[in-house]
Amino acid sequence: MSRRFTIMTAIPYVNGMLHIGNSLTTLAGDVTARYHRMLGEDVWFQVGTDENGTKIREAAERAGEDPHAFVDKIAGRFVDVFRELKVSHDDLVRTTEPRHVRASQELFRQLQANGHIYTGTYEGWYDVTTETYFKEEDLVDGKSPDGNEVRWISEQNYFFKLSGFQDALLAAYAEGKIKVVPEARQNEVLSFINQGLRDVCISRSNTGWGIPVPGDESQVIYVWFDALINYITSCDWPDGDFGSKWPADVQWLGKDILTRFHATLWPAMLMGVGLEPPKVVAAHAWVLFGGEKISKSKGTAVEPLPLVAEFSEKAGISSALAVDALRFWLVSTMGFENDSTFTYDEFDRRYNADLANDFGNALNRSLSMAHKFVGGVVPSEAVEAEAVMAIAAAKEAYEKAMDGYRLEQAADAAIGLIRWLNKYIDVRAPWALAKNADPALPGVVRSMLACVRAAEAMVRPMMPDAADAVAAQLGVAPTLTWSLVGTEESLPGGTALGQPVPVFPRLEVKPAASAAKPQPEPKPEKKKPMEAPAVIEFADFMKVQLRVGRVIEAEPVEGSEKLMKLQVRIGDEPRQIIAGIKKKYTAMDLIGRQVIVVANLKPAKLMGLESQGMLLAADDEDGNAILLQPEHEAPDGSNVH
Repeated sequence: MSRRFTIMTAIPYVNGMLHIGNSLTTLAGDVTARYHRMLGEDVWFQVGTDENGTKIREAAERAGEDPHAFVDKIAGRFVDVFRELKVSHDDLVRTTEPRHVRASQELFRQLQANGHIYTGTYEGWYDVTTETYFKEEDLVDGKSPDGNEVRWISEQNYFFKLSGFQDALLAAYAEGKIKVVPEARQNEVLSFINQGLRDVCISRSNTGWGIPVPGDESQVIYVWFDALINYITSCDWPDGDFGSKWPADVQWLGKDILTRFHATLWPAMLMGVGLEPPKVVAAHAWVLFGGEKISKSKGTAVEPLPLVAEFSEKAGISSALAVDALRFWLVSTMGFENDSTFTYDEFDRRYNADLANDFGNALNRSLSMAHKFVGGVVPSEAVEAEAVMAIAAAKEAYEKAMDGYRLEQAADAAIGLIRWLNKYIDVRAPWALAKNADPALPGVVRSMLACVRAAEAMVRPMMPDAADAVAAQLGVAPTLTWSLVGTEESLPGGTALGQPVPVFPRLEVKPAASAAKPQPEPKPEKKKPMEAPAVIEFADFMKVQLRVGRVIEAEPVEGSEKLMKLQVRIGDEPRQIIAGIKKKYTAMDLIGRQVIVVANLKPAKLMGLESQGMLLAADDEDGNAILLQPEHEAPDGSNVH
């Protein structure tokens, strides 16, 4: 019987739309779930919507809607976002559901019966935005620590004896029954507990919205108290098959709701009724926008679906691949100790660097050379030892990162293998092996394809559609079993390869609106006989910098009869060069080829595309280009003189 692995994620409020900041928590849970399914484990993955609380009622009132209709509408939008972001949850808990109302009231009832709840008078400040109570000494310049307005409240309420669980919580952390990731945040939690825990007000006056306190309809359960209970609601508490799903193996959340709620109040609530706390609480840092935390209330929210739609159009990729690009950005930049910062320019830059230049380039180069040099079939020769070691090292780093819930390190391990592959291709130079009929060529190509196959598995939890596209081009089924990664059976010799198709084409920065439309290509004029060039001095010739480059990507320019768009590496420097060689050369003719580049030519625009150099070529009898190249392989980037 496969091992059960339970994943809980903090549920967002339905007082507005999801943004990329709170989507990160859900996506972290999804990436974790997809990986553990690949391990063959029986995953239970929960998401949900938090629909009670004062600010929900007030948001509905501002919208002029009944609270029930309001939360139904917003929750429906959340479900749409989860679906579009490919969240593979097993359960979605709405806190207005009857099953959650029953679980919340039963937990309240049992805690009360066990002597952990009492009545008293609450007087203090209440932050409606975060649904949090604060004492006078907690305020900063008359506002909550989050900078929100507060209101004074004085009423009879129910209190939870959190102070009575201080020693039990410290013991649970000391014994490893609860672990916070990262370790620095666990230290913050322990410091908070050691300062002395205060009892928590866990009810509000009933204003017509919320879960009534059992036996006292004049009060509703405090939203933060009932929201936490959703985790055991998902696991069928107090009835059903609860024991097979709980305790949670990991609970994902943002750092702002860790210390007060998920690391102290929630485990104490569970201890009060004899239930185990979650094994690991993983608290990621914030996503910043404009220098501050992304926030619906502050108007700094970046919604995922509009961002995906805009990027899909800009990059010329499907919506599914644009979603994968967003998923990968959020996971690969996810901070733990430090916050990450979202900007549109940085999002574009990371897409080009990680997905277009590294991931897409490695796939395109490997498949193109396999078709060119070994007939488009996976060779039967063994993978070279250095490639075997690189795959094993990347797999080990990936597993260690995922075991520690450091998803950004797992993403780095996957892209690190791809970067290793691109360097391996440059060093082993399959084009040179083919030219010299070197018997090592099939093994090198097999090694390249093996690395791509391993990377397909590693990016799958983060980019499932992109991984499917890679598997299809490799001519194999998607890697759904982790133990297959790096094995010969994952990519058998003799497999017919698909044709290379760019999964993540390089993103071109659009020119200004006035020049957004490419100008029509001028009609070629008949070449006039060349006049004798003027005699120049040696110093004039030395002004021209000629260097050896290597074509690493090539594709026709859409709408042009003669232009090819090339990515040429000159030493360590990538260049985009637009060359009029389409009639003479195909992309497969060019990839891996060495060329001579005029490297210090001023950049120019051709059909709206920037060309950062020029290739040297001769004319054949029909006026078509014949590219010049070294007679023998030369070091990439070397000078020509």
